[in-house]
Amino acid sequence: MAEENKAAYLDPRRTALTLFGEFKNFAFKGNVVDLAVGVIIGAAFGKIVESLVKNIVMPLISVITPGSQSYAAWDATINGKKIPYGLFIGDVLNFLVVALVLFIFIVKFLGWIMKSKKQEVVAPPPPPKQEVLLTEIRDLLKQRPV
Repeated sequence: MAEENKAAYLDPRRTALTLFGEFKNFAFKGNVVDLAVGVIIGAAFGKIVESLVKNIVMPLISVITPGSQSYAAWDATINGKKIPYGLFIGDVLNFLVVALVLFIFIVKFLGWIMKSKKQEVVAPPPPPKQEVLLTEIRDLLKQRPV
């Protein structure tokens, strides 16, 4: 009997089905799907912010600063090697805009929502009318002389 259990345990078809079942349970849990959706939306949001910085913010900075080149052409030459610091500044601004938007959304907006939910939870609901009446009756009975 022990040999039959050992043979069934080592059966590759059973192992594959168990592995598939475990993967299916992992992959289709709500949290994993929500995380995947969040990553996809985050990537799309990153592209929008990158476009904002490259197409709006940095050209505006180029207008303000002296010179006729766009920020992408800003570079320094050291020993014959070009160092494109304009692109670096664009990436830094991209990061700062993303950080600012996340700060406003997470800290301010979600913090405000969580704070309002905490206030709702802190205030317990009033007791039912029956409980209030029973408490009054109890208090009156305690006041009566025995």
